[in-house]
Amino acid sequence: MTEFELKLEIPPPRLASVEAALRRGMTRTRRLRARYFDTADRALAAQGVVLRLRKEGRQWVQTAKAPGSRPLERLEHNVALGNQTDPLPELSRHDGTPVGERIRQALKKHQPGAAATDLILVYATDMARITRTVRARGAVVELALDQGHIVAGDRTLPVRELELELKQGQATGAVALATTWCLRHGLWLSSVSKSEKGQRLALGQDFGAAVDAEAPRFPRHATGREVAAAVLAACLNQVLANASDVAAGCTAEENIHQLRVGLRRLRTALQDLEALAGGWGDQGDAWKAVLASVLRELGQHRDRDYLLGKLQGQIEAAGGPPVDWQGALGTLPSPADVVRAPAFQQALLGLIGFVHTAPGKGASAADDTSPKKFLRKRLARLHKQVIAQGRQFTALPEAEQHALRKRVKRLRYLAEFAQPLFAARKAAAYLAALKPLQDALGNYHDEVAALEVWQGLSGHDPRALFGAGWLSARREVHVQACQQACDLLARQARPFWD
Repeated sequence: MTEFELKLEIPPPRLASVEAALRRGMTRTRRLRARYFDTADRALAAQGVVLRLRKEGRQWVQTAKAPGSRPLERLEHNVALGNQTDPLPELSRHDGTPVGERIRQALKKHQPGAAATDLILVYATDMARITRTVRARGAVVELALDQGHIVAGDRTLPVRELELELKQGQATGAVALATTWCLRHGLWLSSVSKSEKGQRLALGQDFGAAVDAEAPRFPRHATGREVAAAVLAACLNQVLANASDVAAGCTAEENIHQLRVGLRRLRTALQDLEALAGGWGDQGDAWKAVLASVLRELGQHRDRDYLLGKLQGQIEAAGGPPVDWQGALGTLPSPADVVRAPAFQQALLGLIGFVHTAPGKGASAADDTSPKKFLRKRLARLHKQVIAQGRQFTALPEAEQHALRKRVKRLRYLAEFAQPLFAARKAAAYLAALKPLQDALGNYHDEVAALEVWQGLSGHDPRALFGAGWLSARREVHVQACQQACDLLARQARPFWD
């Protein structure tokens, strides 16, 4: 069985209003106590597999879950155990199912050659669940408000979640309903399940590690719309994982960085694959605008960390005096507030709805070409533009140098999206050839932006003149490094799409 579920986090001040709204229809209240198991070395969790024994009323149910092929989609298999007194988990109960195969792969990957595996209790949950079934756009959706806690050893974590599980119909119905609840009650989307929270609690971690980009997965015979949906799904997996932790209060530099990477990849997909997808519908322009706005706001945090952390330290190490930043930098919204913003949440939900729309519902690409041919033309044009601009990098105006940096990123992301359609080794070699230029352009752009800041700061604190001079002296070095990287790309990069 495949499960599609949206989980919304509830801020404490909104809990009462959410419960009151839920109870306006016919509801059912149950107590759910569950125990979660894994091997001693967390073999199941390492592959995203969850094994649970849950008491529902007087009955016990063993459930195994594993990641599905699209965002917020999971494979699930349930085994009713009746009213046993204290059942023990058995992996064999899921044999012969898609989840059972994932369990077998997880154990094989983590413990090669192991004949049997002992399971241990990792954490437990105790929830009061209020459920209500509603119809939305032809879909049947179960709303479930969970209040309770997770326990792992002597650690406890409170839980306040509203889950929307699709029972019948299209995922777009659940997405539309989730959007309404988010806008009315200030809720936000999270891809961090109770099982992930329990795993982190057991390990003493507040948040998860930053999630890197992943390659899209689609067969070589996929239609244009299927390729575009698979690319969006891969981008969304990275965005949702990092955005969920940032919304929960994570301020780690790498988590915010990977969120920004995911958003840039998503913007590239929306920009370059629209014709392949047959259009994004009425929401396309709004999605692009919201993603651009969130990138700018999160970018301000990244720039400030860079200026006040790494770069200020380098200038002081070169003999520069400390400068007074007090009053020179304005107040920025917290990353959590940026991610929780209703417009961003609405965009994420809309993109999820597109990814889960039944295949074939959208129009085909305008020129009705194959995805391979479509991407080959896009990549060839971008590559040609990058090489042409790169040959004269030192003579380019600063604005065009910055535009080249953006074009190189776009070329890299599009090459990664297209990789499954072409020879993997050649594609990897091309991406490796792009990296030195992207790094050189990134370093140059960072210091050009920093120079403007230090020059502006010198009017407030004359000691900033040292930093402005130091950065100005380094400019030509960076320009030459970029030119060398451009020349190297022209010599070494072999288009893998030919």
